[in-house]
Amino acid sequence: MPAVSKGDGMRGLAVFISDIRNCKSKEAEIKRINKELANIRSKFKGDKALDGYSKKKYVCKLLFIFLLGHDIDFGHMEAVNLLSSNKYTEKQIGYLFISVLVNSNSDLIRLINNAIKNDLGSRNPTFMNLALHCIANVGSREMAEAFASEIPRILVAGDTMDSVKQSAALCLLRLNRTSPDLVPMGEWTARVVHLLNDQHLGVVTAATSLITTLAQKSPDDFKTAISLAVTRLSRIVTSACIDLQDYTYYFVAAPWLSVKLLRLLQCYPPPEDAALRSRLTECLETILNKAQEPPKSKKVQHSNAKNAVLFEAISLIIHHDSEPTLLVRACNQLGQFLQHRETNLRYLALESMCTLASSEFSHEAVKTHMETVINALKTERDVSVRQRAVDLLYAMCDRSNSKQIVAEMLSYLETADYSIREEIVLKVAILAEKYAVDYTWYVDTILNLIRIAGDYVSEEVWYRVIQIVINRDDVQGYAAKTVFEALQAPACHENLVKVGGYILGEFGNLIAGDSRSSPLVQFNLLHSKFHLCSVPTRALLLSAYIKFINLFPEVKGTIQDVLRSDSQLRNADVELQQRAVEYLRLSCIASTDILATVLEEMPPFPERESSILAKLKKKKGSMNVPDIDDSKKNMNGNGNVEHNNNNEPNEVTTKVYVRITAKQNCFEPGFKHCQSRGLAHIFSKIVPGFTYVKLKC
Repeated sequence: MPAVSKGDGMRGLAVFISDIRNCKSKEAEIKRINKELANIRSKFKGDKALDGYSKKKYVCKLLFIFLLGHDIDFGHMEAVNLLSSNKYTEKQIGYLFISVLVNSNSDLIRLINNAIKNDLGSRNPTFMNLALHCIANVGSREMAEAFASEIPRILVAGDTMDSVKQSAALCLLRLNRTSPDLVPMGEWTARVVHLLNDQHLGVVTAATSLITTLAQKSPDDFKTAISLAVTRLSRIVTSACIDLQDYTYYFVAAPWLSVKLLRLLQCYPPPEDAALRSRLTECLETILNKAQEPPKSKKVQHSNAKNAVLFEAISLIIHHDSEPTLLVRACNQLGQFLQHRETNLRYLALESMCTLASSEFSHEAVKTHMETVINALKTERDVSVRQRAVDLLYAMCDRSNSKQIVAEMLSYLETADYSIREEIVLKVAILAEKYAVDYTWYVDTILNLIRIAGDYVSEEVWYRVIQIVINRDDVQGYAAKTVFEALQAPACHENLVKVGGYILGEFGNLIAGDSRSSPLVQFNLLHSKFHLCSVPTRALLLSAYIKFINLFPEVKGTIQDVLRSDSQLRNADVELQQRAVEYLRLSCIASTDILATVLEEMPPFPERESSILAKLKKKKGSMNVPDIDDSKKNMNGNGNVEHNNNNEPNEVTTKVYVRITAKQNCFEPGFKHCQSRGLAHIFSKIVPGFTYVKLKC
């Protein structure tokens, strides 16, 4: 049996805990607990009234049993009765039990509220603190309705003890988060803000947390906090450690309060008052200067506290984005952390530099660290740090370094963690389009992207390269040649087959003059991939074949033989069967002129937001993602890029265009009713004498 210290007062609890620890099995533990629960239940229901000590002891045992994972369905009223005791230990156990076990919807809430109200009005700081802690822990709407107007009064009262003010501020913060509509701050706003001038730094720290949350919801009501926060911050950063001895943590003066004040200032733009702005700038410069000083201790706690203040100061500098000197200094300071041995510092430095890269004042300074970031991408062990390195490369990319950054990201993609490959693919695709001066480089990049990470290339990526090639006359021939060469590889990803089928179906005639890429060679190359592809891709290839009949009449017979084969006309998939039948019938009935009209080249895509950019924005949530340059928002032969989100071409009532649909990943006729009524209905209107006869030509 463990020794019980003199004056402990709950020897029975110590014995019970010892018995539980000495149990050899789960069954023995349950047996001992059930025995104790039966004993406690009999004591509570007995005729003899229990004294405060006994109630406290048994309530403690119930609390311990609950913490072991067992349900407790009695003892709540006894815990409520302890709240009326004048002894601290009994009242403390009562509040502890209520905070842990009582549900916010319990029928006992009214009784608990009455006890709390008595303690708040007792003016006993110990009892008031216990009551405020209970309100904050439970945080029910009933408690907010009962005490939301009382707590601000306690907070700003002149005769309230400092410890109670701290508890009141944090309790009010909790109620504001759970029931913001029940916390009236209008009449108390000025007096709460004035707490930033309190002599007790504990009160200031708690009040700063409350004011920051309130300022985020109603910034205009708490504007006066700016000057007080700057003044208090100035006094902290310029003071010696001995001046704030009680609040100095490993030679760093009031680090938690400094961080909270800096976070409060991020709720507002830079101060308009020149003197106040100058004082804030001086504070930030002092924090940056202290970061360069030799450490005053080798303890990790010292560096953690020091760096916490530094990073929050840098966040404020980035938020204001108005002082070029401070932004460059912040960038240089973060650059020193990129090679720090501490992983967390490297991560935070990369994350902060991502934001700095978007500022016109510090973008060039961020670019000077490109080689270090690339090295981190190659050598860093932690995948989260590598992901932040990718984000930073994406953020610092511009025309001067785009090719190098894209090349490095492609190189990393081959060994990248599977969880971030799709995001890297989207970023490479966006950068290649955004900074492409020579669109042959863009085509090479996207095809290389499909080769390296084809499984992670989403529909939006290969849709986009199709749009750009169709809208740029000067790159169509190169795209056809490059895709043709890429398809000659023994193993091609299906996305590459889709791109190849589309581009060769539209522009294969531009490379047909070379005997190595003659029409028949192109067809045989595409058809060699047919049996390896999924149904949507096969449907796309069938549409490419009918396009070939229009572009290359000399391969008409070969293609008709393919369409006429049982594997097509009797295909188990109704979509492939319908396409084969209708395309075969069209090729047999329609004249050359009709085919040229029906299968005319795709029209330019309309101007819309890039679907890749939209997907990356959705994937990254609220993170800022730069838009494609305005100079590239229209791609129509004048060197511009068009944006199309739904990938649909213009409809022309007398032509059947081949288009990409996001729904089926395949070519479809350009009419909206083609899916339900088939090509036969359209052809019967535009092809004289056309009659639809299934499985027969």
